[in-house]
Amino acid sequence: MNARRLKTWAWIHKWSSLVCTVFMLLLCLTGLPLIFHHEIGHLLGTEIEAAPMPADTPKANLDEVLQAARAFFPGKVPLFGAREEEEGNLWFFTFGDSVTDEKPRNVAVDARTAQVVRENEFTGGFMWVMFKLHVDLFAGLPGKLFLGLMGLLLLVAIVSGVVLYAPFMRKLGFGDVRRDRSVRVKWLDLHNLLGIVTLVWALVVGATGMINTWADLMIKYWQFTELAHILEPYKGKTAPAALGSFDAAVKGASAAHPGMRIDFVAFPGTQFSSPFHYAVFLRGNEPLTSRLLTPVLMDAVTTQHHQSVDLPWYLKALLVSQPLHFGDYGGVPMKILWALLDLATIVVLGSGLYLWWARRGRPQELARELAEVATAAPQPVPSASPLTEPARASQDT
Repeated sequence: MNARRLKTWAWIHKWSSLVCTVFMLLLCLTGLPLIFHHEIGHLLGTEIEAAPMPADTPKANLDEVLQAARAFFPGKVPLFGAREEEEGNLWFFTFGDSVTDEKPRNVAVDARTAQVVRENEFTGGFMWVMFKLHVDLFAGLPGKLFLGLMGLLLLVAIVSGVVLYAPFMRKLGFGDVRRDRSVRVKWLDLHNLLGIVTLVWALVVGATGMINTWADLMIKYWQFTELAHILEPYKGKTAPAALGSFDAAVKGASAAHPGMRIDFVAFPGTQFSSPFHYAVFLRGNEPLTSRLLTPVLMDAVTTQHHQSVDLPWYLKALLVSQPLHFGDYGGVPMKILWALLDLATIVVLGSGLYLWWARRGRPQELARELAEVATAAPQPVPSASPLTEPARASQDT
């Protein structure tokens, strides 16, 4: 690769990195505690847990469970009901003043006793601040889209860094750090080494993070295309004033898809359902299907099965990317790996800023380095190897 082309790639790498680095550092720092949000919740006592009872304790009727939640928030409208992931001993109900309420409230109800455990606070606290900074910078959809753009620049920086890495490293062995050189050169070698080690992880986390920022737009698109087509027969009809049994709707959806488990339910009129249906979202029990959702539309009055919906590819990609972004696939060992790679990426980003600062105002130095790289010969490979040494030794004798 000639010096002019290298200079172009260096310019791309420099500015794509500089623009996004501060925001990527923020995302790495806020993402670190979010990797262990369940564990931190247990330590801080913010994680809601069901009271210990015998494993064979029967579940209460879900209409009674919902009624307990309604009594806790009198006058409010039920929006969503989510089942606890593991044993399903808790149901979390979200209520609002209307189906479009932007400040909903949430309560946990024991699914066995139909008794309220306590309100689940959405806002406030350290983890909530970390989450909001990581997701949208407290700026809603514009904040998400801005972070998505920063994620795209990160991917550009990674690709351009890989293009530059190969010719730069022709003069060095893999993993070499020139400790006898200046501080800047040592940091350059460490920056390159950690950058190539974290390459795949950074690509995966950067790409999945960027996809997650488009979630709201994807859902809106699905509502206005495929869901609108499904609801075509209901055009002009008045939404029902009274809803059918919540318990019957959930059990009917489960009966329509045996072997799947309830994840959450969107009440009629909310963004994931229609004014005429309960939308019951089911998950599979296999490693992959447990990450994918199957929406089942149940008639809001009769609670009869209306239709099971196959999500489009872009929503499936979103669902698969969300747990992968935070390392939720492999339990605690994978979370620890994610955290270590996150810390290594912080060093890569920080060293990149240092290298720019240390060389600012000296473009001639970069030009000289690029010219040297363009004309450098590959590092010679030693002729000795475990296979050739015995032969050479016999010749010497």
